[in-house]
Amino acid sequence: MSEKDRIPELFGSMSFNEGTMEQYVPHQAMEVWRDCLKSGKPLPLTAANDIAEAMKTWALEHGATHFTHWFQPLTGITAEKHDSFINPIGGGKIIMDFSGKELVCGEPDASSFPSGGLRATFEARGYSAWDPTAFAFIKDGSLCIPTVFCSYGGAALDKKTPLLRSNEAVSREAVKLLHLFDSQKDVSKVTPQVGPEQEYFLIDRELYLKREDLRLCGRALFGSKPPKGQELDDHYFGVIRPRVAAFMKELDEELWKLGVLSKTKHNEVAPGQHEMAPIYCDANTANDQNQLVMETMKKVAERHGLVCLLHEKPFAGVNGSGKHVNWSLSTDTGENLFSPGKTPSQNAVFLLFLAAFVKGVDEYQELLRCSVAFAGNDHRLGAQEAPPAIISVFLGSELQSIIDAIVGESDYTETERKTLRIGVDVLPSIPQDTTDRNRTSPVAFTGNKFEFRMPGSSQSIAGPVTVLNTIMAEELSRFYAVLKEAPDFNKALHDLVRKAFIEHGRIIFNGNGYEEAWVEEAARRGLANLRSTADALPTYVLPKNVELMMKHGVYTKEEMFSRHEIHMEKYRKVIHIEAATMVDMVQHEILNAASEYESKLCETMLRKHEAAPELPCHVEKSLANSIGILNDKLLEQTVTLKTALETAPVGASGEEEMRYYHDVVAADMDAVRDTVDRLETLTAGKYWPYPTFYDLLFSV
Repeated sequence: MSEKDRIPELFGSMSFNEGTMEQYVPHQAMEVWRDCLKSGKPLPLTAANDIAEAMKTWALEHGATHFTHWFQPLTGITAEKHDSFINPIGGGKIIMDFSGKELVCGEPDASSFPSGGLRATFEARGYSAWDPTAFAFIKDGSLCIPTVFCSYGGAALDKKTPLLRSNEAVSREAVKLLHLFDSQKDVSKVTPQVGPEQEYFLIDRELYLKREDLRLCGRALFGSKPPKGQELDDHYFGVIRPRVAAFMKELDEELWKLGVLSKTKHNEVAPGQHEMAPIYCDANTANDQNQLVMETMKKVAERHGLVCLLHEKPFAGVNGSGKHVNWSLSTDTGENLFSPGKTPSQNAVFLLFLAAFVKGVDEYQELLRCSVAFAGNDHRLGAQEAPPAIISVFLGSELQSIIDAIVGESDYTETERKTLRIGVDVLPSIPQDTTDRNRTSPVAFTGNKFEFRMPGSSQSIAGPVTVLNTIMAEELSRFYAVLKEAPDFNKALHDLVRKAFIEHGRIIFNGNGYEEAWVEEAARRGLANLRSTADALPTYVLPKNVELMMKHGVYTKEEMFSRHEIHMEKYRKVIHIEAATMVDMVQHEILNAASEYESKLCETMLRKHEAAPELPCHVEKSLANSIGILNDKLLEQTVTLKTALETAPVGASGEEEMRYYHDVVAADMDAVRDTVDRLETLTAGKYWPYPTFYDLLFSV
């Protein structure tokens, strides 16, 4: 079979998508399912039974023997508990059975998942409920049913539920606002569209297994920079090595089976670093599929003798990995609301939604920063390869000129591209897309979407997208309140857009975000500079943020504060594990290795002196002296770090404990690392106990 026929047949073959459902589900049940999706009503049990029977039949035909409710707890990864289809019928016999009740609702134990105080430890009961907007799929011999996850009291214990709520909120507010335009009366739903670009590293598995830090922490806690890194820019978009190409080919096919629209693959900037990007789809599907992408990457890598590292900064001295989240809004009539249109009405809508986005990012910049705040991302943000920790929006010179004309109520004159006239006479014309891509901007407009470049490579995209959706819903709601009763709609529209850009233009920055001058300028503008997770997370529960989420039904107050506790607790735990791993590696391997090499140097000097006293020993003496001094220093620093762990505050507030781990423990870790890296450069290779960065980055 040719690839022309094989790939289309392969695509979605392990997904119970709508096309497959039509083959297996009775017509009446399909219509009930479609009606429930439109109305939001619960699926009747009779239809659920029909769909469950169809799912089971399809799954058995494709080799599945079990089913699982596949959910996304607050760990940031997925969870699953597998049950077989077997049911006893007496006489030592079984049948393969799967009911509508089992499809719609499950009861996994919730006691060991993070809850942030939403339930007591002894309250173990948790419920998973089918998300009928997400298609089931087969993975590792099990039928996986995407579900939400909640406590016995109904509180959301997952990342999917708030995402779904935020999708509904932004759709509701966008539709209300769009209906004020005669050309948009047919719109009944607005859907956030998302495309996450997934960066990752591939290293040799045998070398990985020799590094305790990579195995326990996902990143190298030590390692001196090799003679060559990414200075020559020869890896970016370079020829893909055969071993990596074989991995990428299998990865594509495994993802295609699951219905993931894996589109782009290439080498990234750092040696050993690569990227996969899918075609855009709705936010809920994009979130589910990105979890599958990360899981599948790790599995496929192992089959090729590789390990896929998703940590934001696995290796110091070269670029880290992010996950650029491309975000836009589309109507059910096929219009991208962030695309400058071909009609006057479309351009008025575009400007209105653009103003709402800019206003929302400015007003809720701290919340957006918090959505990407965690220990791994602290190593990446602001490190000259990723956006700074200061939130800003890049629009490009031509769009900026349009905004300047609106604010100044002056004429806009373009010189290069044909412009489009806006139907509202008092507004200037908008050019078609000629924007560049500002790689230093946290939030960049790229022609018909916004690229949120701050998310880290390992994190779930649900959190950042939930925030983007909700701040947009809030601003659209406020705009609707102003415009709905306006006696002169066109004038009110003009005044509203102009006011938004005047009051919130400070968030727009089209320059180089890596320059120190921007940090100073941002401070003058009054923008928040939350450099670390410890700086950012206290702002997560600012009253305006809590009120925002409660108003739009995305989080309850209790759910908001629970996530605050979970984020702080995870930060502390990650730093603690890394510090304990560092202590363990130094005590059990590095001190001994350096001491052994120092001893060998001294032994060499002694033998040379015995054999021929006139022989020089400058090299051995200098090395032994330097290593001895550094090793003594390392011992003292390691004791300091170990003491810092042992004396960490207990019973203090979450914010106080988080600050301690940032200010004390992480600082002590930096000191230990600096000494170890200097020791590595002096110690002979055969004595050094761990594979070096040269080995790890240039072995695949």
